Amino acid sequence: MAERSTAAVDVADNSGDEPLTAKADEATTDGTADTQDTAGTSPGGTDGHRSSDAVPAAPDLHSGHKLAGRYRLEECVTRLDGFSSWRAVDEKLRRAVGVHLLTADHPRARSVLAAARSSALLGDPRFVQVLDAVEENDLVYVVHEWLPDATELTTLLAAGPLEAHDAYQLVSQVSQAMAAAHREGLAHLRLTPGAVLRSSTGQYRIRGLAVNAALRGITAEQPLRTDTEAVGALLYAALTRRWPYENDAYGLVGLPKDLGLIPPDQVRAGVHRGLSELAMRALANDGATASRQEQPCTTPDELAKAVAAMPRVLPPEPVFAPPPEYQRTTYQQGTYGRHPAGPAAAVTQPVVQAPPPPLQSRTGKALKWAVSALLIAALGLGSWQLAETVLDRSKDTTEPSTTQTTEDGGSDDNNAAEPQPVTIVHAQDYDPLGDGTEKPDSTKNVHDGDPGSYWRTDGYATADFGRLKSGVGVVLDLGKVQQVGNVEVSFAGGSTSVELRATESASIPSAPDSFTTLAQGSGTKVSLKPDKPVRARYLLVWLTELPFGDDGRYRGKVSDIRITD
Repeated sequence: MAERSTAAVDVADNSGDEPLTAKADEATTDGTADTQDTAGTSPGGTDGHRSSDAVPAAPDLHSGHKLAGRYRLEECVTRLDGFSSWRAVDEKLRRAVGVHLLTADHPRARSVLAAARSSALLGDPRFVQVLDAVEENDLVYVVHEWLPDATELTTLLAAGPLEAHDAYQLVSQVSQAMAAAHREGLAHLRLTPGAVLRSSTGQYRIRGLAVNAALRGITAEQPLRTDTEAVGALLYAALTRRWPYENDAYGLVGLPKDLGLIPPDQVRAGVHRGLSELAMRALANDGATASRQEQPCTTPDELAKAVAAMPRVLPPEPVFAPPPEYQRTTYQQGTYGRHPAGPAAAVTQPVVQAPPPPLQSRTGKALKWAVSALLIAALGLGSWQLAETVLDRSKDTTEPSTTQTTEDGGSDDNNAAEPQPVTIVHAQDYDPLGDGTEKPDSTKNVHDGDPGSYWRTDGYATADFGRLKSGVGVVLDLGKVQQVGNVEVSFAGGSTSVELRATESASIPSAPDSFTTLAQGSGTKVSLKPDKPVRARYLLVWLTELPFGDDGRYRGKVSDIRITD
């Protein structure tokens, strides 16, 4: 392994690139960024290739420089291998962004531009998004999202291994995201702990798709295998806080030399057995196999399917602190009126006054007799009222109940009639602001009485339908104008925001605003009850905000709708 010519420092880069080794004075002897690269292997441990072309120095820019009249450079977080990475501000949209910079004559400038534009076209919210890729004034720069509320996996592991549930979510979300990227012909090739971020909501985001490898000239003969093994290395590190190779890397200690690749549950006690075997299946290399001899996972799609096939790892049960021990007072401890036993106790114990003597005078005796007489009278009155109540109840149970008939022939019972179910004759999807259809074949599932079936919406990039429309929904045909008192909606996909709208029209309105809004709510089981019963022929269950789904898209799932009058 090549030796470094000068000291180097680690810089945490939250601009969209993983933590890199920045130059202290000069570049490393081989122009690489970390231990794994100097060893000639990709972060996952499979063979990779780095371009050895001579590269020009990184652009000599300073804080305050403005690109395209809008991206103001704030802080340089990485400068090596002929490029630099910056935290910047998009003055036009007033938001923080990250920027990668290199000269237009850099031998990898064309490949960086191509990788950035391909990544931007993917548009998958599980990846940090490329916002711009430009060549101007002898510079090439790539602008991407900056996520100030997200935490790198490197930082998470610095505090210790992840819980089994967190590790399960990590491998599940990252493998599914990489499977989707490879289906579009995109590889990462540099999927390190610094390239994975966890948001404040627990969602994992991947940064540097295709771009990080292009910046360093990294290629692979088997990109599917390279990225799969990289995900396995991330899972291994999450379970053990050790890097699954002999060399230390990314702030993690490597495995002992000459032992080979040993399973995570042999490295640390208490590791989830299923996740340990899953890591070994993804890392199967040079003879290493899983403990149960399953077939190795050689593609992200195979790994994602293996994760889905294993029993779901649930989050740990919450631990509640025990209540504070009950402290008895001095009086309750039986020391009321006692004198201290010794001189020391006389100093620390409080002086307690003795209780006053009982009333012994003639006036006191008269007062006691008066109070006693009042208590006896109160007890007698209470007993008489109790007996009268019991007799009345007994009489009510033996005599037949009577119903008062009103003048219009109706009956006036003491108990109001129970709400009756209203039958849904037909259900259809409703999306007048989009292409007109939202999974129409499954709308019957919302009223088939089976909670396991559901109607779902299309997938969207954001919870608010990618800002393309105000909502989608299902129209319920009651067959005729009927009274509606409550509509209960159950969702299968997670907490969803929903509105209840209605109309007495003989036909379905063409615009959602033509319905009258009656109620709104959010959750997984929402009761939409108007302020007072209304009459309607058509009801619109209008979804306004969708939950995040397992497939990385936002979509709603309505499993059941019940209507009562």
